Amino acid sequence: MIWVTGAGGMIGSHMMEFFAERSLPAFGTFYMPTTDITELCSSIEMHECDIRNSAKVDAFVCYRKPDVIFHLAAQSFPAVSWEKPLETIETNIGGTINVFEAVKRVRAIDSSYDPMVVVACSSAEYGSTLDNLTAPVTEDTSFEPVHPYGVSKVGQDLLSRQYFVNDDIRCIRARIFNTTGTRKVGDVCSDFVRRVVEQEYTEGAINLRVGNVETYRAILDCRDTISALYLLAQKGIAGEAYNISSTKVYQIKEIIDALERLTKRPIERSVDLSLLRPTDERVITGDVRKLVLHTGWSQSITLEETLKDMLDYWRKKSHAPNR
Repeated sequence: MIWVTGAGGMIGSHMMEFFAERSLPAFGTFYMPTTDITELCSSIEMHECDIRNSAKVDAFVCYRKPDVIFHLAAQSFPAVSWEKPLETIETNIGGTINVFEAVKRVRAIDSSYDPMVVVACSSAEYGSTLDNLTAPVTEDTSFEPVHPYGVSKVGQDLLSRQYFVNDDIRCIRARIFNTTGTRKVGDVCSDFVRRVVEQEYTEGAINLRVGNVETYRAILDCRDTISALYLLAQKGIAGEAYNISSTKVYQIKEIIDALERLTKRPIERSVDLSLLRPTDERVITGDVRKLVLHTGWSQSITLEETLKDMLDYWRKKSHAPNR
């Protein structure tokens, strides 16, 4: 049995569909979902659970005893973490503690219970170490987070290692780099796509409000991310950290260029100061040689394919006909 926490998020909801398509037994939990979970097939088992509620987390682990836990539940937006730092820390760090403590409590009663916990960590942990990057960052790079979200992810990462070292709870620390796809909100790709779709049938050029478009990001399709997470649960070395990153880096303005090609419409850009962060990593890209070596994972979906799917998704959501 597989448990996906944060199944109301972009990665989590697609992960539930991934398991359903393969007839793998799984259930998901969500709280204040960031996606429209009514899009999921009714046969997919979903339950509401605030990961900060230790009693509810205990109950799911005690009664279901999942063999694999994909711990994705989080406050996952760096921008929101500036506004809600305490909520971010309580959700991301406190929620992680609740998951591992629940496993500990069950193991105190049933010593044979030995799940694999795959924790969704983040490239945001590396923070300012990426500023002078000359090569993709490896898993042994030091942590220097630049926002509360990054700090919370460092906490998740180190706590997971602590539970492995001290309590022998098998875990994988998956440091996920920029991931996008259909249902995603609040990242640069989804923001751009949604604004383009809103104006796609107006006259003249599309006007796009932008923040810093000079930064570089390795952007991965969520389907490739899910493939990596699943392979890590099967083949990853317990206690280890793994980067999950696109092998191609894009400057943010290249996303706009791709949208111009896909929509066949000119896009004008205007800087919106509210979209600029207090600090913003110049380059974010990860070395995935360890992931590939241990699991055989490979990236299969291009950014342009991802953007096309996202355009089609938001066109459908807005009831606009496809071009």
